[in-house]
Amino acid sequence: MPSDLDRTDRVLLSALQHNARLSIAELADRVALSTSPCWRRVKRLEAHGYIVGYQAVLSPKALGFGVTAFVSIMMDSHGRDAAQAFEQRLMEIPEIVACHHVSGRYDFWLEVLARDLESFGEFAREVLQRLPGVKEIYSSFSYKPIKARTLPIVR
Repeated sequence: MPSDLDRTDRVLLSALQHNARLSIAELADRVALSTSPCWRRVKRLEAHGYIVGYQAVLSPKALGFGVTAFVSIMMDSHGRDAAQAFEQRLMEIPEIVACHHVSGRYDFWLEVLARDLESFGEFAREVLQRLPGVKEIYSSFSYKPIKARTLPIVR
């Protein structure tokens, strides 16, 4: 944890990470500050890049996505141009909700949402296999999510 973050900053980050809709007054109560100093701290955390945005967390199930697939991609070439073309194309595909360039046997790890297994199969054939430079695809499926993504904030 960076040394320029004190206990109050860490509590603010933790609170906002779990509920970004908290008002400044609610945040101030949690850290025992008045609203003006609390607002200034939040603005400082934003300005220093600790907070990079705010977003709503949507329910894939409620939106009709019944399948979460984790797809490992092996590239046939590891050159810069091939990687850039692949990464650029990924950014255009809304079903891919996360992508990581990883070490190991595979080069990329994707998280993909689909309505059902049949639609995922079609997506894999018609979209993933046609991405530039793809040599091999390996897919696994989530039975259920256990833990949502939050960052560790040490208090």
